[in-house]
Amino acid sequence: MSGYDYDLIVIGAGSGGVRAARVAASHGAKVAIAEEFRVGGTCVIRGCVPKKLYVLASRFRDDFEDAKGFGWRVGETSFDWPSLVSAKEKEITRLSGLYEQTLANNKVELIRARATIAGPDAVHFSDGRTASARYILVATGGAPVLAPHIPGLEWGLSSNDIFDLPTFPRRLMIVGGGYIAVEFASVFARLGAEVYLAYRADLPLRGFDEDLRKRVAEALTNAGVAHHVGALPTRIDKTAKGFCVSMSDGETREVDAVLVATGRRPLTQNLGLERAGVATRENGAIIVDEHSRTNAPSIYAVGDVTDRVNLTPVAIREGHAFADSVFGNLPTQVDYGCVPSAVFTTPEVGAVGLTEAAARAKYGGLDIYETSFRPMKATLSGRNERTFMKLIVDAASQRVVGAHIFGPEAGEMAQLVAIPMRMGATKRDFDTTMAVHPTAAEELVTMRSPARKIRPQG
Repeated sequence: MSGYDYDLIVIGAGSGGVRAARVAASHGAKVAIAEEFRVGGTCVIRGCVPKKLYVLASRFRDDFEDAKGFGWRVGETSFDWPSLVSAKEKEITRLSGLYEQTLANNKVELIRARATIAGPDAVHFSDGRTASARYILVATGGAPVLAPHIPGLEWGLSSNDIFDLPTFPRRLMIVGGGYIAVEFASVFARLGAEVYLAYRADLPLRGFDEDLRKRVAEALTNAGVAHHVGALPTRIDKTAKGFCVSMSDGETREVDAVLVATGRRPLTQNLGLERAGVATRENGAIIVDEHSRTNAPSIYAVGDVTDRVNLTPVAIREGHAFADSVFGNLPTQVDYGCVPSAVFTTPEVGAVGLTEAAARAKYGGLDIYETSFRPMKATLSGRNERTFMKLIVDAASQRVVGAHIFGPEAGEMAQLVAIPMRMGATKRDFDTTMAVHPTAAEELVTMRSPARKIRPQG
């Protein structure tokens, strides 16, 4: 556009930023994207992708044990942490390169520098340059928060650090009860660590359906994880053999490492937002409207930096919608009404729609369908494991408003069941769908009678 160096400058080359840059360029915009670290952002470099690789690595322990029930004789096994770290690094390097190639193929200029906002239409780069743009998109994501602030907290590791430890922690304390905490507890327990999980609440995974929370806690216990329920560290001391963690319940734990997974914050510190008058919330999140636009008309923001729904696919969808709306003459709003999610513990969690508590508050009358069964693999392996599924149905409309799954491939099932749910499928639509046998997913279309009926009081 006349008078500007670029039509769009994107700050942050994570999933949302890269998608926005690529789509904007495809609409004919002149685009630059700035990244001070590695292209790919949290998900590719230090989040979803390496985490899932570690999850898959950890599950081989169960596979080796289960193989006996199917006639296999597996010899002595051992796990080599440096080999996993090296393989992970090779894969994320490959993926980061693909992201860079995508930008190049779409003629997006990659600026390898830290970028800060110099004004409503200007960006300053750490290499000394300043450029103007008609629009600026902030897609800097989030960063781990280490809390609570206790003596010795500086010895704690963040989720960024845990992937690349030089030696495997044989004794690991994990602080937190969210996605990151329970996933790493499950992973490291299966890789052979002695794991302690400390969290404030009575169950992990606040915000998920209570039935799933209970089953995740039980599965972690079965994997050997020791829970410190309602207890948090009060002090971390360095010792000759590792660390001594003092707990609020009076116990102490000798460990090799402490992972602090107590949440993340929007990464907006020292970004220069105040120079353009961009409004933020108390936690630093950039305030945006339904079009991802800030109070400064030329500045937009997508992804975790806005603290809306902090999931990679959401950031991608927001980035795409922004580019279509601003540069493609295709006004698009993101629908946050039916976002599926997965927690990659073992077994894993898949969830779509409302929890039972939220559905009760919204609809009052509900029909609850539930099933619990032994996975087919466990019938021969002898593993003490059960799959659980739950459908929440609005009694008045018979629309399925919540689906909650705990078991193998729960994440895959959540992705697929999200499609009919978003389209407003009723329980009858599920009932009249042909099952695929023998699968676990067939249970989603074969639950005929409600386990419970909840009706409004009075």
